[in-house]
Formats: sequence, C-alpha cells, structure tokens
Amino acid sequence: MSVGVCRSLLAGLIVVSAAAAPRVHAQQASRSAGASPLAAELDKLAAAVEPELLEWRRYLHQHPELSNREVETAKYVAERLKSFGLEPRTGVARTGVTAVLKGGRPGPVVALRADMDGLPVREEVDVPFASKATAKYEGQEVGVMHACGHDTHVAILLATARVLTRVQDRLPGTVKFIFQPAEEGAPAAERPGGAELMVKEGVLADPKVDAIFGLHVFANVPSGHITYRSGSFMAAADVLDITIKGRQTHGSMPWRGVDPVLVGSQIVTALQSIVSRNVDITRLPAVVTIGQFQAGVRYNIIPDTARLVGTIRTFSDEVQADIHARIKRIAEGIASGAGATVEVTITKNTPVTSNDAALTARMLPTLERIAPGKVHESELITGAEDYAFYQRQVPGLFFFVGITPPAEVGRAPANHSPFFFVDEAALITGVRAMAHLAVDFLSAGPGGQR
Repeated sequence: MSVGVCRSLLAGLIVVSAAAAPRVHAQQASRSAGASPLAAELDKLAAAVEPELLEWRRYLHQHPELSNREVETAKYVAERLKSFGLEPRTGVARTGVTAVLKGGRPGPVVALRADMDGLPVREEVDVPFASKATAKYEGQEVGVMHACGHDTHVAILLATARVLTRVQDRLPGTVKFIFQPAEEGAPAAERPGGAELMVKEGVLADPKVDAIFGLHVFANVPSGHITYRSGSFMAAADVLDITIKGRQTHGSMPWRGVDPVLVGSQIVTALQSIVSRNVDITRLPAVVTIGQFQAGVRYNIIPDTARLVGTIRTFSDEVQADIHARIKRIAEGIASGAGATVEVTITKNTPVTSNDAALTARMLPTLERIAPGKVHESELITGAEDYAFYQRQVPGLFFFVGITPPAEVGRAPANHSPFFFVDEAALITGVRAMAHLAVDFLSAGPGGQR
C-alpha cells in the first residue's frame, strides 16, 4: 500500500470512528442494564464526556513534549482538573501532576495513572491535528510525536476524573489521579525520573494508596478490545554499554594495532548465543539486542575505541542475573584474546511489569462487564513499562486497550512508528474501564468483599 493511500485511509478512519460512536454507546448502555445504578450512571457520564475526550486528545496530540519537558502538558492537565473542582498538585517528579478526589463515604484509596511524554519521532500521519512540534534531543533537532499514545492516556484519565467527580458524593473511598512524566526515559543527567522518581517523592502516600490501575493503548489489537495478563506481563529492560579499547593504526597495516571494530563485531555475534544456547526459552523468553555500534571517523584508520550499546529484556531476576554475568564474561574473554580491553556497564532501567494475581482475578469481571467478549489474556510482551515501579509498592493491574480497526489488525503501524494511528472510537473503552475499576475496587472495600 502506498504512503498516499495509507494517509487517505487513516484520515477516513477518523470519520468512520466518529460516525460509529453513537451505535457503540447504545450497545454499551444495553449491556450495562444488569449493573448497579452507579455503574449505569458511569456509562452515561462517560458517553457525555466523549466530545471533550476527543478534543483533549487532539490538542495533546498536536502539542507533544519530550520526557521531563512536559511543561505545557502539565499546565493543560492542571487547568482541566481545576475546572472539575479538583486541586491539582504540580511539579511532582519535575513535571508530574496529581490530584485527589475524596469520596462522600469512607473507604480504600485507589490510584489511576497516565503517562504524558511524547517521543523524538517526526509524524507522518495525515490527520488535521498532526504534530508539527520539534525539540532538541541528545543534541539533535528532532520532530516530536505522541507515537506511543500517551496523549490518549492523558485524555482518558482526564475524562475519567470528570466522570468520577460527578459521582463524588457516592464514592466509598478516595481516588488519586497520577499524570506522570518521562515514562519513555528521563535524560541521562536527570535520572531517576518518571515513575521511579514519583514513587520516591511519595506519590503513593498521603493518602496511602491500596491499589493502582493503568492502561496503554496498543496497535494491532482490535479497537475496544482489552488484553491483560496475571503475573509477569512486560519485560524488565536493562541498558548495556560496552566500550572496547584497542590501539589505533593505519588501515593498511592492521598488524601494527589492535582493531576494536573487529573485537566489537565478534562480541556482537557471540552475544547472540546467550539466548539461543543458554536461556531456557521454554520457561520464559529473553532478548539481547545491540542497537548501536559506534567506531571510527575515517575509512582508512583503524580506530582506538569502539562502543556497543543495546538492551536486555528478561522476565525473572534469575535469568537477568545470568545474562548479565554471561555478557561480561564473553566481552572480557574476546577482548583479552585480541589484546584489547573492555569496559562493560549494565544499567537496570525498568523492572518487570507484573500484575498482582489476586487483584487481577478480583477485577477481571469488571473488565469483562465493560467489554463483553472482548477481553483476552495476552502473551508476554518484551516491551517495558515503568509502571512497574508502582507495582513494586502496591498491588497493581496494567492492561492494554486495542486501537486498531479489525480490518487493519496485523498490518497497522506499531507503537513508536511515525505512522502510528489511533482509532478514537476505542478511547471511550479506556474511560469506562478506568472508571468502573476504580468504583468497583472502592465499593468492594479493602478486603475485596461487597
């Protein structure tokens, strides 16, 4: 399919999605007939807020900001929260925003989280609200785009806040709204950042949070479908940095030096044997990827150094530790054999995103009620999410909402693509999911029994 046809199709999907929305809401209302009166009202309020949901999403999409630079996004969020009657706290973990909604009756505390940052990606989707934003990233001028859907997450949580404030007097507990910066990773000089820093700054305290829910829109999952997984869901992500020190010489006389490019090439090849020959992939998968190989400035000079940078993805502490040790042994052994030296640095970036089994089982009926026949267990995802830092402190449930029209599933551009596209008709599913999860959790009380 040509780029032009793709753009026309994607633009057309917006019109189709908007036209289909009333029919979808009518179906949802009938399916909610057997739910509690408050649940039925949540659905009515969610349907009523949808025009603003789309307005907020499109504004945020058109004005993305990079990690820890979400200044205008934070202002926009805080202004909306104030208009709902909430008192937002700003400047949390640099640019984060939080707000607390205290219900009319005593009960537990539940947190709902959305991430706010965009990516250094130049948008190629032909929609009226496409991003034209640019920024500096690692010294380069880059386009900025919400290529992972964080604009939708913010809009969904704003809409959820609007819905829940309308039933505040009937809420048996407290809801904390968390708008987080830097999920994609804070700049190196500003780490820790994102969820890790929010936790360190006490976002799960005062009031103490009993459980936390979060979602992520996901391409190539049918629009309005929900996928989840109990236990390990998304991988731990580590950053691997290997510097090889050789000895520079003329390219025509390699015997007079030590070639770090050759050593680096042998290390890259050897690292691929770790997963293929040393990890029991029948239990859990793992990934070792080198994404950067930097060396040299001229075609006829063997350089002094080479640098390899990559990522390690694992689902257990045991496998993670074993892979780390093997990487160091392989790199040091190859370098030593060639007369070079090597420095291996592995930084643990994000832990495994692991859904609390008891909480997942408890809340699964809620998800199945709001999306009957459209809730599916997910495979393991080797992508990473810093939502894991919240789950290390309190029980959490993280799930995906599909945003690809069924006819496009399997061939739609993935998250992080410049052609990443969101079927906006799916966003109301996110609002309903977050609102119902919050209310059902609070209504069941700390022990989970009504």
